[in-house]
Amino acid sequence: MLKYIVAALLTASPVLAQDVNGTWKTETSDAGAHLEVRIGPCSYDTAKTCGVINKAVGTDNKAIVGKAIIKDMQPNGAGKWHKGTIWAPDDDKTYRSNMALSGNVLKVEGCVAVFCRGQNWTRIN
Repeated sequence: MLKYIVAALLTASPVLAQDVNGTWKTETSDAGAHLEVRIGPCSYDTAKTCGVINKAVGTDNKAIVGKAIIKDMQPNGAGKWHKGTIWAPDDDKTYRSNMALSGNVLKVEGCVAVFCRGQNWTRIN
C-alpha cells in the first residue's frame, strides 16, 4: 500500500510544481509598498484562474483589499497562463495579461498593444 502512495506522490510532483494557487507577494514599490494576492480558480469558471488582493502593505489605500486583480487566466502549457486581464491599482486600468511560473516566482505581465510591463511575484504560501 505504501508503495502506491509514494508512486502517486511522485507522479503528482510535476503537477504540484506548476501549481499557481496560493498567496503571492508583488514586487515592492519605491515607496516600500506591496500587495499580497490570493490566486486560485475563478468562482464563476474553475477552468480559469483569478486573483484577489487580500492585503495591502505599506499603503493607506486599504480600499483595494478584496478587489480582483487577475481575471480569466487560461492555461497555456506547463506553468503558463494567457488571455486574462490584470488590474493595475496604481493607474486604475486593466490590461491584457500573461503569467509564467518558475518555482516560487510568478512573472506577471500586463500589455497594451505590443508594450508590456511586468513584475516577478514571490510565493508566500
